[in-house]
Amino acid sequence: MDTPQPLYDLAPIARLMLLGVLIALGPLAWVGWRNRNSSPMRRLQALTVLTLFLTFDLVLFGAFTRLTDSGLGCPDWPGCYGSASPVGARTEIAAAQEAMPTGPVTHGKAWVEMIHRYLATGVGVLIIVLTVSAWVQHRKALRMGGERPPISPWWPTFTLFWVCLQGAFGALTVTMKLFPAIVTLHLIGGLVLLALLCVQAVRHTQSAQGKLPVRVSTGLRWGLVITGVLVAVQVVLGGWVSTNYAVLACTTFPTCQGSWWPAMDFGQGFQVWRALGMLQDGSHISFAGLTAIHYVHRLMAYVVLLALGIVCWRLRQAGVLRVQSRWLAALALLQLATGLSNVVLDWPLLAAVLHTGGAAALVVVLTWALVSSRAVSAPQEFSAPSGASRVTA
Repeated sequence: MDTPQPLYDLAPIARLMLLGVLIALGPLAWVGWRNRNSSPMRRLQALTVLTLFLTFDLVLFGAFTRLTDSGLGCPDWPGCYGSASPVGARTEIAAAQEAMPTGPVTHGKAWVEMIHRYLATGVGVLIIVLTVSAWVQHRKALRMGGERPPISPWWPTFTLFWVCLQGAFGALTVTMKLFPAIVTLHLIGGLVLLALLCVQAVRHTQSAQGKLPVRVSTGLRWGLVITGVLVAVQVVLGGWVSTNYAVLACTTFPTCQGSWWPAMDFGQGFQVWRALGMLQDGSHISFAGLTAIHYVHRLMAYVVLLALGIVCWRLRQAGVLRVQSRWLAALALLQLATGLSNVVLDWPLLAAVLHTGGAAALVVVLTWALVSSRAVSAPQEFSAPSGASRVTA
């Protein structure tokens, strides 16, 4: 009788950490070379922006991992059958693939899953470097009276804590066999990580360019905040659709199953703590439950698109945050196009990955807009004070 594979096998963890360091050395060397004649603060700003970019790529690859059903390509954590790579686990993977050729464990899926883990480890190393560098610059400024970082070092410290929490959810995603609530929380955690890094990148860039946040009306500021909240809710709903494989519960638009209000079971659809495809009582979730998951996300999409349209129009009228408003408009159209493609084209992989990427980009751009602006009560105060630059991008 075969011995079951343990869910956690920490034997390869040292080799995985070494791989993460090696992956991080590339971006670190690039930043160091590009900014070799710059100040330490300028190098910190460049590294923060690059880490944000690579984290966005990691979120995209995470979506690709999920959408190709590669999340269980290696059924243990942090390695693959106790090895640091699928090469060392080729015998076990081959046996699993032979037993179930279209199952969750294949050579291709194992490589996709492990590459995702390698990239996540590399990003974690970069965030460790960011945290250490921020504290070094902060203490140096206190001791010698030099340039202080434009943002508290507690920001990267909390970001480091958050990426460790993400790693824990990544482990639970595997060991709890794609439990929908855990997978959704893992996706949400990735987007929160993007927002945390975006705040730091914007603050560092403002300081490097000598710019101040744009002054906007209180109403417009609240419009950005409310739109951000609506997008966050929609991202959660979208993650719930994806992790429950409810995309194809409706394959027509604008109606669903030939009806404007199809048969739905909201109690089943939004029963949160349950296994994939199951209910808490052990029975299978009904098609009406999957329809409820899909249709709530679709209805919320109308609200979010309307909010994005209004806030883009208001920004254009005010003549501020022009770059961000153009990005928001373009991303709203991308989300509409990819969302429709997922429904009417039978959930193509490219459209599905782009839909997740568009949601992540919306989170980043809205965070960028919020950090780049601050509210004032009087319209005449919109101009920047004398001697200060005004941020228009």
